[in-house]
Amino acid sequence: MGPARADYLAPWWAAWLHGLPHRGPRLQPVPSAFRPQDPDYQQSLLLLGLVAAVCLGLNLLFLTVYLICVCCCKRDQDPDSKQPHSCCVTWMAVTAGLLCCAAVGIGFYGNSETNDGVFQLLYALDHANQTLTGIDSLVAGTTLQMQGGLEQHLARLNEVLAPRGDYVQTLKLVEQLAGSIVLQLQGLPGWGGVSADLTALSARVAFVEYYRWLAYLLFFILVLTICLLACLGLAKRSRCLLATMLCCGLLTLVLSWASMAVDTVAAQGTSDFCVAPDKFIMNQTDDEISAVVAHYYLYCDQSLSNPFQQVLTVFQRSLTTMQIQTQGLIQYALPLFPTAEKDLLGVQQLLNSSETSLHQLTALLDCRGLHKDYLDALIGICYDGVEGLLYLGLFSLLAAASFSTIICAAPRAWKQLTGRDRDYDDMDEEDPFNPQARRIAAHRPPRGQLRSFCSYSSSLGSQSSLHPPAQTVSNAPVSEYMNQAVLFGGNPRYENVPLIGRGSPPPHVLPQHEGHVPECHR
Repeated sequence: MGPARADYLAPWWAAWLHGLPHRGPRLQPVPSAFRPQDPDYQQSLLLLGLVAAVCLGLNLLFLTVYLICVCCCKRDQDPDSKQPHSCCVTWMAVTAGLLCCAAVGIGFYGNSETNDGVFQLLYALDHANQTLTGIDSLVAGTTLQMQGGLEQHLARLNEVLAPRGDYVQTLKLVEQLAGSIVLQLQGLPGWGGVSADLTALSARVAFVEYYRWLAYLLFFILVLTICLLACLGLAKRSRCLLATMLCCGLLTLVLSWASMAVDTVAAQGTSDFCVAPDKFIMNQTDDEISAVVAHYYLYCDQSLSNPFQQVLTVFQRSLTTMQIQTQGLIQYALPLFPTAEKDLLGVQQLLNSSETSLHQLTALLDCRGLHKDYLDALIGICYDGVEGLLYLGLFSLLAAASFSTIICAAPRAWKQLTGRDRDYDDMDEEDPFNPQARRIAAHRPPRGQLRSFCSYSSSLGSQSSLHPPAQTVSNAPVSEYMNQAVLFGGNPRYENVPLIGRGSPPPHVLPQHEGHVPECHR
């Protein structure tokens, strides 16, 4: 694993997940080191995902037993209760709604954290890829200048300065130093293979992350929609909504546990990598770069020597000597050979450009830039990424609990729906809270009222045929009022006014709904 470093420490949740036992298919111990190509390690992660499948089976078994008990077992109900267990159904619906809202909120946070961590990893990979590509570009450009442009200028200068042997020796020295620079640059490690691997890894991670983020977003919308339908079905007592909710709830329950399995496996594998990332990277890059170079960039300790220091020193010294020799030729040979001015200035310009490339190459080869990208990638994937996966796992658990509660509440709500019409038939017709009784009363007055009214109207008709009614009576006897009270039974629906002896029309019933008149009155 290499020496411990103070600039990166794995988070406690990654260390805790890494400490969980890794078991094979036969429950034999498996090393917890991150080895994605190892079949034993892959099977240990698969076995961990199967734990969520076992939990799904237990959950479905519990729901099946519960539904059978609720549907088959008949409990004693209070005969005075119109809707038994309605309070229980209400509280179960409220609990399921709160769990669903909390699950979606936690899921949104976890999805955002995971996405932020992955994008930080992608940014670090792209920046490191640009650094490696820049190193290869500078090396190739400097080599081309030394082997192409500089040799052409030196060949023409050899022809112009041929009469002076000392100047020709100076040109040969410059040519030898250029060859030494080219030889040193060719000794640098080629980063083309590493850059190609980083590009492929970045594209693959970006592809997976996009569809992962989108899938979870759609899953959150599905969970909220089904939860809304469930609450609406329980509130409106709709059998269609309850049946749809029950089917969708079972589907969402399966999806929740499947999401739990995927999140657990991803968090476990990532945690195994985050605990010892240096060892894995050194094993992956040993075919393309040396262990010394990989160790230099992974740890970037001040006590470590730069493995490219010798190359850069030879480059710097050779370039300085070439510049001094070229400056001397410009100063002493140019007055004697004016035709050499163009080539001498061209050599000086190439050397200045090579010096700029040297400074850039020194900065890019320094470990601090790539090491910072490495730390950013680790922090993004190990801190934000694993933390987001844990929150997504918690979302899956809460969503499973929420829909399990909804499914448990569905049979009781269904029983209330099936017993509602039967309760209406058993209610008293005089019950003012019975809507069926109100509809009957609107079209059919009570029998006692019809019988008393019809008897009174018939007797009043016979009296009016024998004796004409008196027209002027100011005060009726008290006995007449008492007779009227006895006659109409003290019913407040009839007018309580003295009518006997005034020739007034017979009393009429105030109907509950306008337009309905008793048959005997008509």
